Amino acid sequence: MVGEDEIDRLPIDLLAHIFVLITSFTDLAQASSVCRKWKQGVKQSLGRRESLSFAGWKMDDDSTARLVRYAYCLKELDISRSRWGCQISDSGLYRISLAKCISNLTSISLWGITGITDKGVGQLISRANCLQHLNIGGTFITDESLYAIADSCPHLKTIVLWSCRHVTENGLLVLVNSCRKLESINLWGTRVPVDCFIALLTISPVLKIKPVGLLLNVDASMLPVV
Repeated sequence: MVGEDEIDRLPIDLLAHIFVLITSFTDLAQASSVCRKWKQGVKQSLGRRESLSFAGWKMDDDSTARLVRYAYCLKELDISRSRWGCQISDSGLYRISLAKCISNLTSISLWGITGITDKGVGQLISRANCLQHLNIGGTFITDESLYAIADSCPHLKTIVLWSCRHVTENGLLVLVNSCRKLESINLWGTRVPVDCFIALLTISPVLKIKPVGLLLNVDASMLPVV
């Protein structure tokens, strides 16, 4: 009882500081159910986090959107698919896009989330105007998502399109032409022709196209001189 009395005396700010150190969302959920004070402490701890990663956790639209909504200071969001089966859909991305933190995000990873489409990606990206790093590899997006990124992310520096087999040369050209700060693009597993890589480097000679092996068959004389 003495221990319970002592912890009951802790101010919410101190509880929030303690809860920030907890990385398990299961533990946070359990702590939140102890009492109203602890629930408020958990909410405040989420509000102090600059990074949230759901990789490795079985998440759905409701739980993910709810946690992101409380993370007011969030700058990095990772909701990559894990072997446990992330169930995020377009509906979830829309609800996440309504969170106050989205306009301040500098990094988003949607790697391997096969349940999302251009519609959901477009809704999320349209509010992520400070985005610098985006991983959208392993999804079924098309050029429509690339057009949305080109329109909304002028500060984009890196993008991973690993195995995005439905993107084409047209979408990539618009993306690189619009995102002038782009430094690196991962096109492993895509179906774009070698001529596309040459065109991208013509637009941005300093652009790093990964993996490097994609350019091995390109005649050096065809590449722009930096």
